[in-house]
Amino acid sequence: MEADTTRRASCSEMGETMKVDALLPDDYRPAEDEPFMNDRQVAYFRRKLLAWKADLMDDSKSTVQGLQDGTRNIPDVADRASEETDRALELRTRDRQRKLVAKIDAALRRVEEGEYGYCEATGEPISLKRLDARPIAVMTLEAQERHERREKVHRDD
Repeated sequence: MEADTTRRASCSEMGETMKVDALLPDDYRPAEDEPFMNDRQVAYFRRKLLAWKADLMDDSKSTVQGLQDGTRNIPDVADRASEETDRALELRTRDRQRKLVAKIDAALRRVEEGEYGYCEATGEPISLKRLDARPIAVMTLEAQERHERREKVHRDD
């Protein structure tokens, strides 16, 4: 019985989320003078993350289609090598995008759990400018810089 109540609650929350998303104007930009991660900001970043993911998925589909259509026998060795190099580069790019999609999915989970926009290291709000530029950011700029300095020190050992 509790599971049904929980499921209904999350469904009604999703309904509220969809209402806020629908009411969000296309030209809305989060502002520093409004409460941090209010419904409009959350809807803005959710929309941004979903659009980014959709673009990456469309690119991925076109790559798969291109690889399937592009399989042909090229007699010239130089042309064949060039095509194989292009194909390898495309596959590496798609692999990076696959990893990016996983990060976007993680950010969307943080949005749904109410943790989006807060630094994993310090718990402080991540600046709106940073989130707008890199919506998958999990740390404030200062925490990220500290993390990278520590990584560099340990890597040099």
